[in-house]
Amino acid sequence: MTKSMFAAALLAGAAALSIGAAGDARAQEKVLRYGMATKDVGRLDPHITATTPDKALLQMIFSGLVRFKPGTISPELIEPDLAEKWTASADGKEWTFNLRKGVKCHDGNELTSADVVYSLKRAGDSKTSSFSSDYKDFDKVEAPDASTVKITLKNPIPSLLGMVSNLHGGNIVCMKAAEAAGENFKLKPVGTGPFKFQEYKPQQSVTLVANADYFRGKPKIDRIEYKFIESDASRDLAFSAGELDLVYGAQNQTWVDRTKQVKGAVVAVIEPGELSAIYLNTNHEILKDIRVRKAIAHAIDRKAMVAFKGASTSREAKSIVPIGYLGYSEDVPLLPFDLEKSKALLKEAGHPNGFTLKVIHTNLSGMLPTMEVWQAMLKKVGINLQIDVVEHATFHAQIRKDLSPIVHYAAARFPVADIYLTQFYHGRSIVNTPTAVTNFTHCNDADAEIDAARVETDVNKAKALWKTAQVKLMEKVCAVPSHEQLQVFGYKDNLVFGYDLKGSLSLGPMITEQTYLK
Repeated sequence: MTKSMFAAALLAGAAALSIGAAGDARAQEKVLRYGMATKDVGRLDPHITATTPDKALLQMIFSGLVRFKPGTISPELIEPDLAEKWTASADGKEWTFNLRKGVKCHDGNELTSADVVYSLKRAGDSKTSSFSSDYKDFDKVEAPDASTVKITLKNPIPSLLGMVSNLHGGNIVCMKAAEAAGENFKLKPVGTGPFKFQEYKPQQSVTLVANADYFRGKPKIDRIEYKFIESDASRDLAFSAGELDLVYGAQNQTWVDRTKQVKGAVVAVIEPGELSAIYLNTNHEILKDIRVRKAIAHAIDRKAMVAFKGASTSREAKSIVPIGYLGYSEDVPLLPFDLEKSKALLKEAGHPNGFTLKVIHTNLSGMLPTMEVWQAMLKKVGINLQIDVVEHATFHAQIRKDLSPIVHYAAARFPVADIYLTQFYHGRSIVNTPTAVTNFTHCNDADAEIDAARVETDVNKAKALWKTAQVKLMEKVCAVPSHEQLQVFGYKDNLVFGYDLKGSLSLGPMITEQTYLK
């Protein structure tokens, strides 16, 4: 063999070894493939977005001062996150949070109290937050030093820890990255969570990678491929074929039963129950008549909705506040299903032949069938809903502009009545106003009770006020609560979450540093 031939053989061997090593490295990389029911992400800014696909992704990128213990939604199990400890004054108006030292943002900068102050002020600003009205009782947010944050309230807030937890406005963004990105931050998020944003492919996927500097330790998953698969059939096929490890499930009994038959599949039905309600614009020329709103309420068969959705994945709604929330009461005037009563009320209101309304609705597969069933129910009494189906992000944008007289919204919030009543029924939360959140009804009849409960230090008195608020709003028929839909996911039995999965307020299983693939 000549020298040149020998050298070529050595190079070829080295190349083969290099390719083999790279292949081995790729084979050893732990990649979680997550299929979500959406055409695309909306906005990956935690202070703006409230959609299920976005929230499930954001929980892996961001942290709060405190967090819900993974797998739970109980306020009693809130634990330290970016703050290692906190104290509150006797009157509940001053809270001091001591931050962990050495926490790094995904851009390499160390997190300090300045980032927290920036984030909470941002969350309270209607120009940069969809949840600004939640923070109206914040008087001051200060940084006495680099590792201390002091929050001074105008009034005590019963859900304060929920407002600084890893949910919505409580997610802490990294100031330098947010200011540098500006409008682009919504597609280039930077937080302190276990996974870092790497890449966004429109209408395809978001890729996250492990945060090696995560303060709880480097994650056991190396990369997460968060895939947008809007079609239920396509997601199911990919999951059955082994192309997905974790999948957003259809919230019905058929999907649960069918997926349980897939080899190696586990089905998780978890809290919270998202309350599906029909929000009625009480200022609308037709809906302003309470007889019409009562007719709509009497036409909705809640038992039939549960039968349609499945007994293991849904339950009847009992009030305009979800079941189990602190302050929830089922002792409220919930109108029963009664088609004849509905028809009589419509006739009395001057609509003997019914009427037609054009409404806007999302194409999200977990929600559209619900609206179509309600459409069929209302058709029986002569109410014809013409549904304009749009992409999910467009739906959220349009309903917040007050463009749909009837809105179907399915939501779960921090489990205290204050948050739900404030966001959906307080006057300052009315859509298309400077302090808008999600009050599509234009009702403000219970503002006094909602505000009084917020500053009430006696929990029993606060509960009484929340009950009165629910009674007032139900009597006015501001909305028609239908059913609560639990969260449904399928995953392969080689995926270990690292905790007991019972619930997630982010509406998707938390992927933590402890999660791994066997």
